[in-house]
Amino acid sequence: MKAVASVVMNRVNTSEGEYARISQGGNIRNIIFQTGQFDCTRETIRNSYNAQNIYNMNPTNVHYEIADWALAGNRLNEIGDCLWFLNPYMPTCVDTFPYNGSGTFHTRLGKHCFYRPTSTYKNT
Repeated sequence: MKAVASVVMNRVNTSEGEYARISQGGNIRNIIFQTGQFDCTRETIRNSYNAQNIYNMNPTNVHYEIADWALAGNRLNEIGDCLWFLNPYMPTCVDTFPYNGSGTFHTRLGKHCFYRPTSTYKNT
């Protein structure tokens, strides 16, 4: 969860590219609710109800602690400046994500692959 929080805050704080425009100077809500970014913000996925959406979740203390941790400026060192993550549902991570070449593989934590921006990203 801290890794995902790190990615969200990296997007909020980046000064270049798509996420700089989306965050409009640091708006977390704009980043989280950007269309197509986080499945948990969607009530339906591929025309099926998404029971794991944020409207059905009951946050616990650990969720609030991680949010406070990220809002205080903390980040996982392993994540660095990564702006993307995905669960590829396979044992290896692809070299590039998103597939437009704006991200390159950085590390894998658990089942998730994390990607840092390339020089192409600033033009997105």
